[in-house]
Amino acid sequence: MKFFIDTANLEEIKEAYDLGILDGVTTNPSLMAKEGISGDENVKAHYKAICDIVDDKVSAEVIATDYEGMIREGEELAAISPKIVVKIPMIKDGLKAIKYFSSKGIRTNCTLIFSAGQAILAAKAGASYVSPFMGRLDDIGANGTDLIDQITAIYANYDFGTEVLAASVRGPKHVLECAELGADVITAPLKAILALLNHPLTDKGLAQFLADHKRVNEK
Repeated sequence: MKFFIDTANLEEIKEAYDLGILDGVTTNPSLMAKEGISGDENVKAHYKAICDIVDDKVSAEVIATDYEGMIREGEELAAISPKIVVKIPMIKDGLKAIKYFSSKGIRTNCTLIFSAGQAILAAKAGASYVSPFMGRLDDIGANGTDLIDQITAIYANYDFGTEVLAASVRGPKHVLECAELGADVITAPLKAILALLNHPLTDKGLAQFLADHKRVNEK
């Protein structure tokens, strides 16, 4: 399973890369705004800075919601770096845009997926990735894990080339559930991924090792 970090923060991206766990980055307008990045040229420059850190797979989202606008913005984003994956919303014109980009060899990430039906349409249109938002489903009392399970099962039935990129991942429980269900990718804040490091017995064992070493060597 690949790990993407869901952020536009360069320091966090660099930290994840240096740890050897980073396979890609996902961003959106909200994450850009959180970093104080605004204006088309500044946003493009920031995407370029992200691409300079990672090996591949930087999802960059279009703002337009009409077909012509998505094509124009997507081509501009793709021109920044071959590492860019154009992020397209799950809407009717979005499907048309995904088909267009697929025909041009430009990778796409279909975002805001909340049903298996939407995931089927995105795969049929040629999306490289689909991003089901499991955490947001949990927020409204649904079960986001069930959606991941359903999509992975359907894709396996028909051997779709589209990868399941579990999004809106809130913590280590979500990460492990996605791994068990065979999701191709998870994207999460760095803190959610780093939470996988933590176990009280690891801390206790390390403390004991260090205490024993100190006791023996201070004699």
